[in-house]
Amino acid sequence: MNTEDTKVKVPSPSFAPTGGVRTDVPRKSFGGGRGGQGRGGGRGGSRGERPKSEYDQKILNIRRVTRVVSGGRRMSFAVSMLIGDKKGSVGVGTGKAADTALAINKSVKAAKKHLLKVKMTKTMSIPHDVEAKYSSGRVMLMPNYGRGIVAGSAVRDILVLAGIKDVTSKIYSGSKNKLNIARAVIMALSQLKAPKQSKVSAKGGSASGGESPKVHKEENQKL
Repeated sequence: MNTEDTKVKVPSPSFAPTGGVRTDVPRKSFGGGRGGQGRGGGRGGSRGERPKSEYDQKILNIRRVTRVVSGGRRMSFAVSMLIGDKKGSVGVGTGKAADTALAINKSVKAAKKHLLKVKMTKTMSIPHDVEAKYSSGRVMLMPNYGRGIVAGSAVRDILVLAGIKDVTSKIYSGSKNKLNIARAVIMALSQLKAPKQSKVSAKGGSASGGESPKVHKEENQKL
């Protein structure tokens, strides 16, 4: 028998064997077509930052609320929020929604609608003692003249956001409900009266700027 060399056909590099994948074709890069900044990077780049709010925020309480309906249970979130600019303005608001972010936005809007401008002294303190009660919360605020803020719970948060200094607080109620305590503090701050200003001028004369009555008597005796 004549032995003949069998020729083995080698596939062309431009073609892949059956069921394989072509390796000679360059792969396309999946990314942004403009500037090669990645997917979605060619349009505008990073988004602009949101402007900072003029009010500082403090979440007082977040509760998960369940409501039973005919179809089952519906979950939602209730948020209590404090806002203030540390210049005498402070407010309390509540919001409720299925999402926490939406509930926070609602509570901030409600707090802005009920902002309170506190009447303070030149030293950023309160002019006199004041006491208030809201539902189960009862609080008392007193100026302490240089001892700083001596308070706890929601009272301290409100005083800090309002920018008030040198105040001592006392919570008389046994309730731990921060929302009721915060409402009571807002009611107490709303009862403050503007500090009295002295009518006597710095030179020792009367408020109208005229001379004292003793000078007129001496001039009449001489005449």
